[in-house]
Parts: sequence; C-alpha cells; structure tokens
Amino acid sequence: MNISWIIERLLVKPTEGDKTDVVITADWRCNGTETTGTGDDAKTYSGTCYGSASFQPPSGSFTPYPDLTQDQVLGWCFANGVDQAAIEANVSAQIADQINPPVIAPPLPWLPPVVVAPPAPVIEAPAA
Repeated sequence: MNISWIIERLLVKPTEGDKTDVVITADWRCNGTETTGTGDDAKTYSGTCYGSASFQPPSGSFTPYPDLTQDQVLGWCFANGVDQAAIEANVSAQIADQINPPVIAPPLPWLPPVVVAPPAPVIEAPAA
C-alpha cells in the first residue's frame, strides 16, 4: 500500500507581532492506493482523508513563509492533534473494504438472472 500526505492550503495572518505571513491553519490530505493483480487483471483501489490543523502564534524560532517545507508543516499538523497513525489506518481500511467489501448486495434469489445479449453485428449493404 502506498500512503502519501500533502498540504493543500495554508492560511496565514499577514502580521503577528513583528512577524509576517504567520501560518495559522494548514489543510492536509492523506491519500492511499493499492494495486492488486498484474497486467490486464491489475486493479487499483484508493482511499483518502482530509482535514485541517490550527496553530498557535509562534514562540521561539520562526521560519519565514517562503522557506517553509511541506514536511515541516506536516510535522506541525502531527504535533497539533492530527493522529497520523489513525488517519493512515482509516485510509487503509477504506481500501481494504473496497478489495473485500464487508457488505454486498447480491441479486435477489427469486428473480431470474439478467442476461445481457451481445450487440448484434452491423452488416453494411453492398454499394450499388
């Protein structure tokens, strides 16, 4: 399974004390994919969770907005209430439920199965 985290948007206060462009909220997304089978039988399943994390004004060290990295902001999210393990488990469960659905809706047993006829061949008339 492949799990990835991205920051989709940052909300900033233009000024906070003597600092500029101070991040106060980050919108994040956790995506997961898993491919089963190979070749023509390969099928890819996906899951996602998203949310936001808010931050207190910085105290101590401060990274100017242009110097921020996605990994740094994700670290802030994980330190401020985003449960990385729980979110990744949720995404994994979404994918597992697609691969092996816990609930299915089979055809009703008292109705005859629906048979789809193949399309009729198109035969063109010879040109006159």
